[in-house]
Amino acid sequence: MKLGLYMATQWRQGADLGPELANLIEQVRVAKTSGLASLMVGQHFVSSPLQMFQAMPLLARLAAEAQGMRLGPGLLLLPLLNPVVVAEETATFDWLTGGNAIIGLGLGYRKEEFESIGVPFKERVPRFVEAVEVIRKLWRDDKVEHRGRFHTLSGVQSSIKPKHPGGPPIWMAGDVEVAVKRAAKLADAWMPSPMVTESNVGKLGALFRETRAAAGLAPAAEFPIIRECHVGSGTGNALDEVREPLSFKYEAYASWGGDSGFIPADGIRADFDKFAASRFIIGSESQVVDQIGHYGELTGTDHILLRVQWPGLGQKTVVQTLERLGRVVEKLK
Repeated sequence: MKLGLYMATQWRQGADLGPELANLIEQVRVAKTSGLASLMVGQHFVSSPLQMFQAMPLLARLAAEAQGMRLGPGLLLLPLLNPVVVAEETATFDWLTGGNAIIGLGLGYRKEEFESIGVPFKERVPRFVEAVEVIRKLWRDDKVEHRGRFHTLSGVQSSIKPKHPGGPPIWMAGDVEVAVKRAAKLADAWMPSPMVTESNVGKLGALFRETRAAAGLAPAAEFPIIRECHVGSGTGNALDEVREPLSFKYEAYASWGGDSGFIPADGIRADFDKFAASRFIIGSESQVVDQIGHYGELTGTDHILLRVQWPGLGQKTVVQTLERLGRVVEKLK
């Protein structure tokens, strides 16, 4: 079982972002020392009530601290982006990381993002599928010919090919069956969000594997998932130590809407313990070891990316969790 850091890059409105970059750099250093194998950051636009750094420039800075770790965006909202830019920026990033880049891709679900960037929301699926095809061609072919609904490339060559032959692994998000089937056919791995319950991760993971087999594709090399995580101090209820910032994060998600149906209609705080218990990894060091082992047995995952900070949670607590995760990694060996 590999553990990674899914880095929090969101802060409440009004928070001073001046010290936050230094905090993120410290987190990467501690994560690496603790034996975490990977690092990913997310992407959103016009993200009120949260401030948010953008993924690729932040990752370029953090790569210097994360040598030897696998890292990348998790995930880019591909329908909102030009696939030529994504292909060449990711290829560049693959060289910056010594061939350790990963690229996570997703559809997006917030209409405000599509409206603000000028992409019709109803076109997000065909744009996504075509963009993946364009990216693969640019990474693979010396001369790219592509005439699609949204993009035309006439005998052009990418400015740079990735260091990793054929390009970095593409991990594709999506928390419903149709998205999982799409990922099985287009991606190298499926990566569920923390909003998917433990039992549904197992069910949808089985669907991913079945769909690949039916399409004649080889089994995916790995099964990454994202989970919220806090390793408690051992002096009380671990969830109570992070309840307020974690519930604030998910109330913000609820305000954004979306069609997944994973956010309870009466809000997060109504029964937050129940919501968290079926999705997150929270407890003492020994409890977290047990929970991670249980996730592996139930779902088949072999790579868990852990998010250990949410808007309002202090740096000291975050660093302590990362240090405790180092002991968790040792116990999992």
